[in-house]
Amino acid sequence: TVYASSMNEDALAYRMNRGLAGLDEQMAILVQRVSGDQHGDWFFPHLAGVGNSTNLYVWDKSIDMDAGMLRLVFGLGTRAVDRESGDYARMVCLDDPMRIPPMTLEDRKKYSQHGADVISLKENRLVSVDLDSIFSRNIKADKELFVSPDFQTASRLRELGYTGSIRSYIYDFNKLLGRTGFPAVMRRMLALLSRVYDHPVDIEFTANFTKDDRFRINLLQCRPLQTRGPGRAPGIPDVDRDECFFVVKGNFMGGNIRLPVDYVVYVDARAYSMLNEQEKYAVARQIGQINMKLKGKSNILVGPGRWGTTTPSLGVPAHFSEICNMSVICEVSSAEAGFMPELSYGSHFFLDLVESGIFYVAIIEGHKDVVFNRQRILENENLLEFLLPDCKTYPDVIHVSETPGMEIFSDISQQIVLCR
Repeated sequence: TVYASSMNEDALAYRMNRGLAGLDEQMAILVQRVSGDQHGDWFFPHLAGVGNSTNLYVWDKSIDMDAGMLRLVFGLGTRAVDRESGDYARMVCLDDPMRIPPMTLEDRKKYSQHGADVISLKENRLVSVDLDSIFSRNIKADKELFVSPDFQTASRLRELGYTGSIRSYIYDFNKLLGRTGFPAVMRRMLALLSRVYDHPVDIEFTANFTKDDRFRINLLQCRPLQTRGPGRAPGIPDVDRDECFFVVKGNFMGGNIRLPVDYVVYVDARAYSMLNEQEKYAVARQIGQINMKLKGKSNILVGPGRWGTTTPSLGVPAHFSEICNMSVICEVSSAEAGFMPELSYGSHFFLDLVESGIFYVAIIEGHKDVVFNRQRILENENLLEFLLPDCKTYPDVIHVSETPGMEIFSDISQQIVLCR
């Protein structure tokens, strides 16, 4: 399986795009000790994640990009580097570890971690376990480091007549981030590594805690972080924002840009949600065909939820090789259809975006600082059947529009991205 991965579609596309297709490349295997401790039949660390010495994804202009950021999970770090169905890692800005993106109390519960990956010593394999099951046992550390009481859910349970010892938690790491020295140590570590490398760095790490809140950090990997420089801000045009395709405050990644847009590929959330699973995969494959047809153009790809997911209910399950020719990728929320964007910072998908120089925007419809006018695209002719004349298409789901004169602007200092 390891050797065969060098021949998968994403790996081959990567080599072709960088002129490496004709060169001999050997697959290497690194065998590394798993960091953690035994907990009954399970083996796992208390904490794992990825860190970056430069925070490229900020949602508030007061965030210090140079302080770095973390993406934390409980258990093995697989959930920190892969997009997991229904699960969200905790994103930490190291200048203010307790800062969280704008969200409601209900969202804090929904968009948090719910399961953990551990090694089953009994089965000798990686397994996923519900976090409540883990925390019902002795984890050899203060459980409150990792969880906060979910008073809202507890109140609802009481209203429904549930009594006794039923407890509900949010796995948010608040005590760990607010009352231990862990965030400060990670910030100093990232700053030191960046200084020695003379370049922003990307790390993977684990941490294990004792009952008196002492901890040991294991640095598993460190490499230069492929970043796009912020560049000079182009200036955001003073236009009627209600006439723009979209305007977003924060929630973007990719530096300061001014970019002409040749085509917009739009996937409608409601129409997509009505498809069966097989049809959703078919939509993803057609996005890949459009991606090839539009190679060399400046394109924006807009769709519901998470691009690159393996779970069609969370977004369009396109491989990265099927969206690699896009200049901008937008993930759009849809409360009605149940989709939510997530830039899995530090994940393989994120690293692909950064290395390919693809600009990222999360469009959270309904937020006060967000304008999203899909009609700007839908009122134009749909070129889908022109681009893909020989296959079954989904014109109600995919709309491809030529957009002469359209431009996208972003300004890091103002934390604004605008497309008109």
